[in-house]
Amino acid sequence: MNMKKPVHQLEVNNIEVVYNDIVQVLRGVSLKVPEGRIVALLGTNGAGKTTTLRAISGLLKPENGFIREGYIKFRENDITNMLGTDVVRLGAVMVPEGRRVFKHLSVDENIRVGSITRKDGAQRIRADHELMYAHFPRLSNITHRMAGYCSGGEQQMIAIARALMASPKMLMLDEPSLGLAPLLVKEIFDNIQLINKEMNTTILVVEQNAKIALGISDYAYIMESGKIVLEGPSRELQENPDVKEFYMGITQGGGRKSFKEVKSYKRRKRWM
Repeated sequence: MNMKKPVHQLEVNNIEVVYNDIVQVLRGVSLKVPEGRIVALLGTNGAGKTTTLRAISGLLKPENGFIREGYIKFRENDITNMLGTDVVRLGAVMVPEGRRVFKHLSVDENIRVGSITRKDGAQRIRADHELMYAHFPRLSNITHRMAGYCSGGEQQMIAIARALMASPKMLMLDEPSLGLAPLLVKEIFDNIQLINKEMNTTILVVEQNAKIALGISDYAYIMESGKIVLEGPSRELQENPDVKEFYMGITQGGGRKSFKEVKSYKRRKRWM
């Protein structure tokens, strides 16, 4: 029986990223995101996760960075070192870390801004606009509030809804759980799963919270020091003892690892 090979919407192949022609941040990073799936990119602060998203999104140039080796393809288009506006037009949209909203615009105005690049007609844009409030019902009660006065969770929802208004084929999320209360994190990640299923949107999510990211994703990559050090189906990684201990805080005794044991952690990791 022939198994149908997955169609990879995104292919990152052996890329090296440098800043200011000197500082190398990514070293031979490769990953694939199949169409219609949720893929997680995990790792601690400084691992290179955000730089990877910036490389895909065409946002390296403003920070004097560029891809020196390798290539990135999105829907068979070579987007290596392409400008961010052109990447968005192809259908890859990023929600940056830090809930960046237009603080002096209302919630509704923020959401509508996301459709500025679309050329598929007012009727479809109106339908998607209504859909945003169905996905994020909290926002329907505060449509006229200035976004700067919204809570952190509400601002994250605004940022995601605004990105979805661009009608992306692939949505990239950078640390969507950062600084949010656990209940809000659950609500946002439940919405991410719904968006994936109901809007048929491929999702690449960058996260430090390995437990919740592995819980919703189909496949995951783990980064350290600018390299991919481990990858596999998310369910398998959830059961990996090293991932449990070092990224989910679960030890065999049921406790949580302390920072004092970091050296031991580096010695024991099987992928180092």
